[in-house]
Amino acid sequence: MRQFIKEFAKICAETLPTIEPIYEFGSFRPQGQEILADMRSFFPNKKYIGTDMREGLGVDVILNLHNIDLPSESVGTTLILETLEHVEFPGKAVEEAYRILKPNGILIISSAMNYPIHNHPSDYWRFTPEAFKSLLRMFSFSIVESLGENDFPHSVVGVGFKNSISENTKNEFLKKISVWKTYWDNPPKSRWKKSAKLFIPPIVLDIYHKFVKIKY
Repeated sequence: MRQFIKEFAKICAETLPTIEPIYEFGSFRPQGQEILADMRSFFPNKKYIGTDMREGLGVDVILNLHNIDLPSESVGTTLILETLEHVEFPGKAVEEAYRILKPNGILIISSAMNYPIHNHPSDYWRFTPEAFKSLLRMFSFSIVESLGENDFPHSVVGVGFKNSISENTKNEFLKKISVWKTYWDNPPKSRWKKSAKLFIPPIVLDIYHKFVKIKY
């Protein structure tokens, strides 16, 4: 889980009409991400079920996204965050997520594009914004955004709405997403990095990076 994706999930939880029960697919929180990968706290007093393909912290039920063992129209909100790149058949997974959602249900997704291979246990795909629009085409309407360079974003997010939401809610959500995108497209550390490349000789930066571990 990356911090800006967690911020995206927080905006969704605080702004959108998420309903119970809430199912998170890919909820396993690995060592070192016990707190960062926790989405439950964004949905207080709501029934929240964490699911994954393996047991572990954050996992309440073992479920397979390719064939979700849940009745149709039984879930209010579905989260598939930082997970679709690890799903062998993502189209089937989104179809299953759509099937189990109630008529006014919401699907929230995110994934990487310009990002190293990371096997958990396998890493199959990279998604463009158009790919997310295609995956969400079965929903009544969807919102897709990306972070990073316009022609090569590092991350893509999306929300699929099985039914309509109010214009006020939609506008408030888009406003918050615009602020989120503006900040994370060029966060402070990235701005410092770009400025450093402009004004500090490359040999100095190379020496600095050898002795100081920088988190970006």
